[in-house]
Amino acid sequence: MFKELWQERQQLVERQLGKELDAQQPLNKTLHDAMQYSLMAGGKRLRPILLMAAADAVGADGTKFLTTACAIEMIHTYSLIHDDLPAMDNDDYRRGKLTNHKVYGDGMAVLAGDALLTLAFEVMLRQAEVPAETRLSVVREMSMAAGMNGMVGGQAIDLESEGHRIDMDTLRSMHMGKTGALFHAAIRSGAILAGAGEKELSALTTYADKFGLAFQITDDILDVTGDEQEIGKPVGSDLRNHKSTYVTLTSLSEAQQLATETVQAAEAALQPFGERAAFLRDLVRYLLARKN
Repeated sequence: MFKELWQERQQLVERQLGKELDAQQPLNKTLHDAMQYSLMAGGKRLRPILLMAAADAVGADGTKFLTTACAIEMIHTYSLIHDDLPAMDNDDYRRGKLTNHKVYGDGMAVLAGDALLTLAFEVMLRQAEVPAETRLSVVREMSMAAGMNGMVGGQAIDLESEGHRIDMDTLRSMHMGKTGALFHAAIRSGAILAGAGEKELSALTTYADKFGLAFQITDDILDVTGDEQEIGKPVGSDLRNHKSTYVTLTSLSEAQQLATETVQAAEAALQPFGERAAFLRDLVRYLLARKN
């Protein structure tokens, strides 16, 4: 049931993303092609699925918020394009394909990322059947997650930390911004769109933060233990770039234990929701076994 629901919603996201891009009248075809290249390159579509699942947990039909779910995938894709650039992580492959700048050049890749970020806010403001003040609350969540105290701030810490051994507090701050902020925004936005009360929003926020931490720890583990064909990018890039990770600052076994404890804490936060949060519960457990 878990995998079937994931696949079903993944397909919904794929179709809607295609429609959102096709609805645009591009001023420049190369830019549009570069946007499409990365946005439609596949992937788990985890953040939009989390947004819909959070709405489900509150008691709504998460698919009603597919438009906003697609917007957050656009923000995520923009961050990947920029993260892969030579000035950042300098990666050649993403999701088993050449990275955007390898196909379209550095300048066009920057512009494709910029265009996806700005398009995302246009798209989320088109969310139907939601009061204007609710849409504005979601825009605030997303903009904070994407900005200087979210993804961009985390990336800045990451950039300054290359070649240096940082402490655990700095590592956590970096990943709370770079990785965790968008999970935080996805889950809180789904809850807000569904009309969550204060206690529901608080519980889902705790889940979101624990989910983001568990995701990053397991991502660091995969950079050591993963298979390049399965994860779609080179294994060992963190080591080559002299990056501090949960594995390098502790050990592989300690990182695995921390991941388990974090997943358990995320599950505990879902207790008030019962079976409505079954998918979210299965999803965080999946992190411990994921291969990509």
